[in-house]
Amino acid sequence: MAQPVKLVVVSAGLGKPSSTRMLGDRLAEAARRQLVDRGVEVDVHTVELRDVAVDIAHNLVTGFPPPGLRAAIETVTRADALIAVTPIFTASYSGLFKSFFDVLDNTALAGKPVLIAATGGTARHSLALEHALRPLFAYLRATVVPTSVYVATDDWGAAAGAGGDDLAARIARAGGELADLAAGLPRAASAPAAEFEEVVPFAEQLAALRRG
Repeated sequence: MAQPVKLVVVSAGLGKPSSTRMLGDRLAEAARRQLVDRGVEVDVHTVELRDVAVDIAHNLVTGFPPPGLRAAIETVTRADALIAVTPIFTASYSGLFKSFFDVLDNTALAGKPVLIAATGGTARHSLALEHALRPLFAYLRATVVPTSVYVATDDWGAAAGAGGDDLAARIARAGGELADLAAGLPRAASAPAAEFEEVVPFAEQLAALRRG
């Protein structure tokens, strides 16, 4: 019997309750539901970075993770798929969010499906997903799903009205894309790699020119 998919939410929300955690939960539920519809079992875990903030600071100074942070790192490293959610501060991800991914091994997310999402006070910060978060996870060699989800403060108020349909659709689409990757569904074949001619050492090329 196949092992359940391990779906992990990393939330950098600072409040309690937190709109960042709320968004992470909704995205996880969307992905979980679509995996279950495909007959795939799912285990969902959440890593609240606010709970290990002091541990992260100690790790940055000493190079050694305390037990709480070590457990969080192991949870993320062993995940089959990841949902990473941060509040947006000064037009970028939070320092807590970035610090956590700084202490991960730089191969921990290689090839791992990741859904990126963020919350903020105004819609003007939505581009932070594309100019900050997506490059971060591309650098870590994760496989970032095409749809990212940004929720401004006003979007939560609109969720009960007409605007809520658009937010629900974005969450469902992003969750479906993550579910596709997590379930290992066939993806479009990539173009074959170009074949390169054998490389001739520069010294040989120079000698040939001189003989000519």
